[in-house]
Amino acid sequence: MTSRLRRSLSALAVVSLAAVPAVGARAQSQEADGLPLGPANLAETRQTSTLQAGVTLTTITRGQTGAGSTWTVEVAIPSTSPDPDAPATALSDKAGADAAAAKLKAAGLEPRVEDVPTPKLADAGGTTLGYRVRLGSFPTKAEADALRTKVIAAGLSGSSIYTGWDGEPDDVSGSTGPWRVQVLTIDPKKFRGTLDASYGPDLEARETTSTLATLTGATAAVNAGFFVLDPKAGAPGDPAGVAVYDGRLVSEPTAGRPALVIGDHALGTSVERFRWHGEVRGIGRALPLDGLNRVPGLIRNCGGTTDDLPTAKPLHDVTCTDADELIAYDASYGVATPSGPGAEVILDRRGVVTAIRATTRGGAIPEGGRTVQATGDQVPRLLAAAKLGQRLQIRAELVDLRGHDVRLSPKTTIVNGGPELVRDGRITGTPKADGMAPADNVNFYYGWVHKRNPRTIAGVDGQGRTVLITADGRSTASLGLGIAEAAAVAKSLGLREAINLDGGGSTTMVANGKVINAPSDAAGERPVGDALVITPRR
Repeated sequence: MTSRLRRSLSALAVVSLAAVPAVGARAQSQEADGLPLGPANLAETRQTSTLQAGVTLTTITRGQTGAGSTWTVEVAIPSTSPDPDAPATALSDKAGADAAAAKLKAAGLEPRVEDVPTPKLADAGGTTLGYRVRLGSFPTKAEADALRTKVIAAGLSGSSIYTGWDGEPDDVSGSTGPWRVQVLTIDPKKFRGTLDASYGPDLEARETTSTLATLTGATAAVNAGFFVLDPKAGAPGDPAGVAVYDGRLVSEPTAGRPALVIGDHALGTSVERFRWHGEVRGIGRALPLDGLNRVPGLIRNCGGTTDDLPTAKPLHDVTCTDADELIAYDASYGVATPSGPGAEVILDRRGVVTAIRATTRGGAIPEGGRTVQATGDQVPRLLAAAKLGQRLQIRAELVDLRGHDVRLSPKTTIVNGGPELVRDGRITGTPKADGMAPADNVNFYYGWVHKRNPRTIAGVDGQGRTVLITADGRSTASLGLGIAEAAAVAKSLGLREAINLDGGGSTTMVANGKVINAPSDAAGERPVGDALVITPRR
């Protein structure tokens, strides 16, 4: 562990705030040159206001709609796999794309087969992802929809999409925007409030970012980490990766993935990678924990233990499974623990076993106490280790990638994210390491990493200021960012370390009680798992 990380996680009280002149000068120069989006000569405006001492909000609008962005129909290419259930996909190999195009030509249509070059990142990209089939180029979606009906009549399916959302390099896509980006900057030399994370009343529920801002009295807020959305993947709202609130580890890391570390006065912000170890100690040998405050058997984004299926490595937007798990809970989880077959041991605030549910699990968590659930072959092990009136000890600790324990201060907050975008002032981008570039699913990379989407970004600049960024997307009013573009934007704003947080429909920024960006979900602002909140001095 670096000495900087030791300071930020153990004390978070004394941090050098001296700006590095060379870095500061470069950051100012980059900002003056505009965001690295589209041609260099695009018009760009910036409006900056002060929300509270040490906190500024800058809204950046860059570019305008140009002839390079139109509506088109993107065909779902039938699979060439021998598996009859294999789904159609947007990208295919050249043979699959040519076959789909030939079928459309036979129906009297005029498709085009396009290769898809993708920007180079630290561990992915820089090649052609595959080939897609498109038809038409229109100023309106309605015209593309009309052509789509002819594609369906020809026996294929597809979607009407806006080419401005493509993630190809600008010299290929020809996009001129527009982009709308919001930037919150917290300067610890002037800031006297609190920078923290909030998940609301409990983990097992989702709240909108604006609700979390209201509940905490925040001046400003942005959505934070990845979380469970589908009940089939766990408890909606549960962090899908590491979460530390007020120094308490309440959700285990997705093995080795990056996370944002902050102190409550915006001191010591950094991007770090973690693993963890946890155990229950009672009678006999200690029992290793599989997780914290989540539904047993469901590991969202994977990255768990070696017996998880299909992998113990990070795999984004995938739910791995494990029939034999030991999960510990505290009051942060919710009113009651998950129900189902298995066993559960209830502990009071001293760790004394007060009740044992030997055949089923699920029930209230005692105030100040904890519970431990077991499924599968962990059931007899837990029941053998726990006896009424006996004290059990639950340990759960973060470790760095060298295996050293990480000490947490009550002022420490950690939220999950990925991929890493900037390290030591250099663009990185690590989607492969972070499970966002699956070797057997180039279409996931195409939609999630390559294409432009709404993004939420966080990091620290060369002056020690915490920077929180949202970029609107999935509309013609703001195109969004590919991961490579997100990294370039973070670097251009002077960030020395930066991470991608949850994005898409989750991307939300609140200031002075109002949502100031344009969340992309049709229903409006999306309830999320947690949010970063900036509150004034109390």
